[in-house]
Amino acid sequence: MAACSEACTHPVLVAGASGERGKHVKPFTPEKAKEIIMSLQQPAVFFNMASDWPARHWTANHISELLPSKQIRFRMGLKSRDTVPQFETACSYVEATLEEFLTWNADQPRISGPFRDYDHSKFWAYADYKYLISLFEDRADVFQDVIWSDFGFPGRNGQESTLWIGSLGAHTPCHLDSYGCNLVFQVQGRKRWHLFPPEDTPFLYPTRIPYEESSVFSKVNVVNPDLQRFPQFQKAQRHVVTLCPGQVLFVPRHWWHYVESIDPVSVSINSWIELEEDHLARVEEAITRMLVCALKTAENPHNTSAWLNPTEVEETSHEVNCHYLNGAVSAFFDHYRTSKVGEIQVVGTHGENLRKDELSMNSPMEVKDTHSQSVTMGTTTQGAASPFGPHLVPVTPNSEELSSERRDVFESNGRGFVCKDEELFPKPSCTRRQLMIKQRDNAVEESIASNSTTAPPSVFISTDDLLDCVVNPQVTRMVAQLLIQGKKI
Repeated sequence: MAACSEACTHPVLVAGASGERGKHVKPFTPEKAKEIIMSLQQPAVFFNMASDWPARHWTANHISELLPSKQIRFRMGLKSRDTVPQFETACSYVEATLEEFLTWNADQPRISGPFRDYDHSKFWAYADYKYLISLFEDRADVFQDVIWSDFGFPGRNGQESTLWIGSLGAHTPCHLDSYGCNLVFQVQGRKRWHLFPPEDTPFLYPTRIPYEESSVFSKVNVVNPDLQRFPQFQKAQRHVVTLCPGQVLFVPRHWWHYVESIDPVSVSINSWIELEEDHLARVEEAITRMLVCALKTAENPHNTSAWLNPTEVEETSHEVNCHYLNGAVSAFFDHYRTSKVGEIQVVGTHGENLRKDELSMNSPMEVKDTHSQSVTMGTTTQGAASPFGPHLVPVTPNSEELSSERRDVFESNGRGFVCKDEELFPKPSCTRRQLMIKQRDNAVEESIASNSTTAPPSVFISTDDLLDCVVNPQVTRMVAQLLIQGKKI
């Protein structure tokens, strides 16, 4: 994505812009922006949509002045390039003010205070997942500085937003979010995003340990992968973009992402947008929570810190988790009883919509794909105009990182991908969903073949090994569908 990657040119205000909000003409109306967000199936960067937001001036120094004595929790990580992901369970934590963080980040000698044990040349600090409604509980006026209504979500502002402040190297390990899609406004500094599409999930080696509701982590350190241990990762289709101040990144549902601060200080504000698919996702997450807590607590009831992400307050009892699951299933049906939707729409494993009468024991992959309104792979459906242009730039795969295997199988014909191997794909062209299914099946077959030839006579299966299979996103999706089918109206 060269248009807004390394160059990071300053946003060019369109006609009429003068720094005053009322005179700034947006390239997209709120209605059009929302239409794009709700249909687009690939990441993209919006330009000139937030250039006049008051939050544009929320630098770390400015926020420090707004919160002079506020104690904020910083995650401390090592500036290393190990092949093992630096999960939050492996980090240490510091309670400090933003002023203390900025002093430490200036790399002053003989520093005192909460950061004194952390050499600035060896560690990074990250105040991540900070909900503005908690940070600014006594300053409700600042919520209006964040104006998500410009993207078609009336009334949505800082109250539904999260703040991220980090030093050079601060990052979140590669993961996908179970709920919603994501809008990210870059305020200060730059962040590099490594993104992978949902169909690459088998190549990302998903795990639910450490456990955090709504986050599925990858076992792979995507910036320094161990390809001997995770050979399938070579097939993953990496999309990289450097997000610069004033730009807004759209991350579609279930896209994997690894995010790293590449400037001395970075500040971001994001909001997760709720989607129709979240009702089923909550059932899946309730199933996952029940299984993870039951198995991991039974394995070691006194050491939850080894598997429970610090963002989770505590593990819950089986009784509480059962209640949570029942509540999620009930909420699913309540939503469709009271909504204007005439029939229950359940989303299949790869994003296709399944009607209530299609919830069967058959593989969800066999159901006809009805998600025809989406914009995918930088193209649009027939008859629809592309939304891309100078104010909306798609994040595209890195051509130099496209694996040789993918190049051999696919070639672009200007309309989409055409399959070159007629023996594997008898039809002259394939839909994107068919390609996803084939990639998934190939990954499973190769994994089985690899294990059958290299596994020693005696193999130890750990609780985590079992959980990686039982709470694999594809498995929990099918379990949730079966549960709903058994309790359907």
